[in-house]
Amino acid sequence: MDTAQIDQVRRFNRTVTERVGVLHDRYLGRDRPVGEARLLWQIGEQGQDVRRLRDRLGLDSGYVSRLLRALEADGLVTVEPAPGDRRVRTVRLTDAGRAERAALDDRSDELAGSLLAPLNPAQRARLTAAMADVERLLTAATVTLEPVEPGHPDAEHCLRTYFAEMDERFEGGFDPAASLLPDAGDLRPPRGVFLIARLYGEPVGCAGLKLPAGAPAEIKRMWVAPDARRLGLGRRFLAELEARAAADGRTALRLDTNRTLDAAIKLYHSCGFQEVPAFNDEPYAHHWFEKRITAIPQNR
Repeated sequence: MDTAQIDQVRRFNRTVTERVGVLHDRYLGRDRPVGEARLLWQIGEQGQDVRRLRDRLGLDSGYVSRLLRALEADGLVTVEPAPGDRRVRTVRLTDAGRAERAALDDRSDELAGSLLAPLNPAQRARLTAAMADVERLLTAATVTLEPVEPGHPDAEHCLRTYFAEMDERFEGGFDPAASLLPDAGDLRPPRGVFLIARLYGEPVGCAGLKLPAGAPAEIKRMWVAPDARRLGLGRRFLAELEARAAADGRTALRLDTNRTLDAAIKLYHSCGFQEVPAFNDEPYAHHWFEKRITAIPQNR
């Protein structure tokens, strides 16, 4: 990895942590450090279950428990078992917690204003645009890809949502029963793989790879949730599946798509896929693509 880029990231981190005041025990002039303040904000008006808080903030269970105990001791939150499942703990703000969260919001607005005040209008626009770009890229770096069983609940959630979106977008709708859906066994090793993308622990995308004997590898059911688009996840799925196909010794990678999916078609072209004659009878496909790839020699 580029050492100059690493140095720049470290300089950026030092500047931001110093400028926004996270080095102080009394964040924003209140009586608590930044960890407790961030947790209060994330709990929000409706409350949260503790597992989701951990996933959203990327914190281990021991640290979250210590933060919650401190907030509970100050009378700012309550932590109770969920009514439907006592194994799940739910945290909610008390009246005092809501007042503290409101005070933190006011102080956060003041801090943001103090960052922008010394700059002229053009500089403010540049800074906020750069911040939006950094936020998007950091969010993209937070997404994880993991192979799962096709019957995993996250896989089923992604496919149901994908099918519902296709039903809305395709001319005449979309009926999964009429489509050439791969058999679940085709998306399990060694015949294939099914990947799930997660953001803050929640499934936001999926993609399958078939590795049929004596035929090119084939990408199936690639989908990204609307809220996770513009994070480069489609391109990342393609790169990961291409690498897995190459590692299996394949020299070609195929996929098909519907003509209404303009963004997907542009993505395939930009990633080196070429349109080819139809190689299957998928009733919902109007475009078929293939990419020549370099197989990784197998150890014998």
